[in-house]
Amino acid sequence: MMAWDTIMRRRATLVIDRKITLENGTILQAVVWELPIPLKGSLHRYKYRLFCGLQGKCLVRFDNELGKGDHKHVMDLESPYLFRDIPTLLQDFRDEIRRAGGKI
Repeated sequence: MMAWDTIMRRRATLVIDRKITLENGTILQAVVWELPIPLKGSLHRYKYRLFCGLQGKCLVRFDNELGKGDHKHVMDLESPYLFRDIPTLLQDFRDEIRRAGGKI
């Protein structure tokens, strides 16, 4: 029998896969998959990882780990995140970067 993550990868659809490095060295990465069923801990069918970092440090990260659900990391603080939809997720990510002092 195949592992759950193998089955999900075969049936998942990649929605966003983008990584850029800005002139100041800031790395921005967004990966979003649409899944056939929600991950444990999430009410929606998306698996996502949004990252903003500079000089080897994470400034902002939004993700939804299996069993952990939707959450965000801002500097060293982790807190729950209320997922609505992909456009709102991307806007919330940009807003959080600006609030944390990042330049995008």
